Amino acid sequence: MTNSDISNRIAELKMEYIRAQDDLEKLESVGRDVTSAEKRLTAIEEELSELRKLED
Repeated sequence: MTNSDISNRIAELKMEYIRAQDDLEKLESVGRDVTSAEKRLTAIEEELSELRKLED
């Protein structure tokens, strides 16, 4: 994976994270189960962490 690929994937994940956060807030506001949304945020955070290690 090139640095460019890594940077592009990080940008994609950041946008996905924002969308997932918004979804989580909507679920919370209507009293729905947020477990799957929280798991998705955690997975995105972990992937971002791994990609940032590769970027260095």
